[in-house]
Amino acid sequence: MTATSGAPRGGRRLGHADEQTRLLAKVARMYHERGLRQSEIAAELHISQPRVSRLLKRAVDTGVVRITISVPSGVHTDLEEALEARYGLAEAVITDAGTTDPDDEAGVERALGAAAAVYLETTLIGGDTIGISSWSATLLAAVEAMRPSTGQVVDEVVQLVGGVGDPRVQVEATRLLSSFASATGAAPVFLPAPGLLGTPQARESLMGDASVTQVTAHWATLTTALVGIGTLDPSPLLRSSGNGISDADQAQLRELGAVGDVCLRFFDAQGTPVASALDERVIGISATDLRRIPRRIAVAGGVRKVPAIRGALQGGWANVLVTDVAAAKVLLAG
Repeated sequence: MTATSGAPRGGRRLGHADEQTRLLAKVARMYHERGLRQSEIAAELHISQPRVSRLLKRAVDTGVVRITISVPSGVHTDLEEALEARYGLAEAVITDAGTTDPDDEAGVERALGAAAAVYLETTLIGGDTIGISSWSATLLAAVEAMRPSTGQVVDEVVQLVGGVGDPRVQVEATRLLSSFASATGAAPVFLPAPGLLGTPQARESLMGDASVTQVTAHWATLTTALVGIGTLDPSPLLRSSGNGISDADQAQLRELGAVGDVCLRFFDAQGTPVASALDERVIGISATDLRRIPRRIAVAGGVRKVPAIRGALQGGWANVLVTDVAAAKVLLAG
């Protein structure tokens, strides 16, 4: 930040305009270079504090004061602002993946998890009821990286999609919700049901069960959703859970143009929900109800996931995105 003097030279008599410019420069230097408070400047120059404030504003407007921001290494506000403008996001958070190997998805997940943890610690300040997807290795990384808050910053955390499958993997889904609740002081609300059933009839029956309806009633009151974005091929966690998508379901989804999912709700390249037979067997929040949640935070990255991330953003599945530099650049280039 620099202040340049507009005082005349050569000893000529100052006119009114010259005097105003001189005062403008003097006030700017006192404030920005000497670090004086506005009240101190007003007292020293025998002018009112409101006038000091007006002069400082005019100094910026007229270029007497030029503000230069030096962005630290590793901060990508330019990319973040471009993503926000391109996709209508409330906020984008971009981090370095910490790996040059595009196939190192585990490295990308760790970096995204760390960035998401800091973002959540900073922005969760109390009064939220949060819905969280149970099928995301990236969300697991984020929650495990979160530092415990000193007080309650979330009222409730509610499971958005069923998680019962292979008992070894159900431990991971339970740990996700429990760890988030522990870090934020939230009361956890678990969904005691599979994420994917064999028939629509079985799904309809279970959705009417009291143990499930007690959970689904919370979905209408959510203020924030925390989700991952999946590709058409199921993640290793989902595949090993016993809730993996069959080859026949995948084939149908491909024919319908599906590119990704949020909470097992699939969408096409434009983000439009795909109506498939699988959709009628999911125990989880609907696409409509999910996209009604005011704040929808997606944590996803890696170049392989870009088509799914782009579809999710274009379809309004998320309005906050935590991603990596490589994915952000491809999202902006496409």
